[in-house]
Amino acid sequence: MPLFGRRPATAAPLEGVDVVLADLDGVVYAGAGALPHAVESLNRARDGRVLAYITNNASRTDASVAAHLSELGLRTDARDVVTSPQAAMRLLSTRIPAGSTVLVVGGDGLVVEVEKAGFAVTRSADDAPAAVVQGFAPEVGWTQLAEAAFALKVPEEDGGIPWIATNTDWTIPQSRGIAPGNGTLVSAVHTAVGRLATVAGKPEVPIFEEAVSRFDARHPLFLGDRLDTDILGANRAGIPSALVLTGIDRPKHVLAAPEGSRPTYILGDLRELHEPYPQVRVTDGAATVRGATVAIDGPDVRIVSEGDRPIDLVRAGAAAIWSTGRAIFGFRVPERLYADPFHRP
Repeated sequence: MPLFGRRPATAAPLEGVDVVLADLDGVVYAGAGALPHAVESLNRARDGRVLAYITNNASRTDASVAAHLSELGLRTDARDVVTSPQAAMRLLSTRIPAGSTVLVVGGDGLVVEVEKAGFAVTRSADDAPAAVVQGFAPEVGWTQLAEAAFALKVPEEDGGIPWIATNTDWTIPQSRGIAPGNGTLVSAVHTAVGRLATVAGKPEVPIFEEAVSRFDARHPLFLGDRLDTDILGANRAGIPSALVLTGIDRPKHVLAAPEGSRPTYILGDLRELHEPYPQVRVTDGAATVRGATVAIDGPDVRIVSEGDRPIDLVRAGAAAIWSTGRAIFGFRVPERLYADPFHRP
């Protein structure tokens, strides 16, 4: 059951919101540079609200993330940034004794949080670590992955140590394109040892619970670019969400979204946070959003009217398909419906 009520469909997504929780990669920036319209839209969203950030990226500290955001023009303190390493420490503190030695696979963002939590850091399985914590960093390579595999060779049910992954995002947006994320590195260790990691970040709930508690949110809104982590996690936490098409997931992914990964709002970019969100009307197998109408005719998805805005066509197509309760592979979908004129890295 949702923890936070949804607002009227015709209100702007920000109406009634007290805390905006934004993902970073693919929402605010791609690589070092800000995405178009992100900074000005988020600064405007700060008026009368708390603006904070939730990130699965474990490669940097909260302070370094805050500094980066401030350089982009978003005034940010370290406390405004909730990271997956922080969520991992919440989990780790319930699994091993205080002060234990932890094998860290990752970079400074993870090391700093492990030390802040009172644990000792090692990079070697020979130091008999009490747990393995794994997060993304560009410098992670075979040596670190091998040390994790050596430490995790005994299954936990047979007396082995816990393995916590900050996140399992398969990809990460960069200025040059889409690059492998922490999920690919976690998968490499899994393939070697045949074990599954416990995941601390999105789409798991603890990272959202930390954010809601830290900022005393009553009516939060989460902004993300990925259905399988951002939107699924927000839904699990009962938080209304907006998917913005400036990162990983594209219109074709929106149309195919399973029920648990469907956002409250679909946005072309963050400027639309401040616009009235159009009503979605579904009648007799047809969905209409302003001038765009998409109808379901047996196995065919049919565009009745494209309307004036590509984002409205995506919204109408998603509403029509989702309303059937059927998976998208059961339909013939016109290419025009999943055309992608939206900005992406």
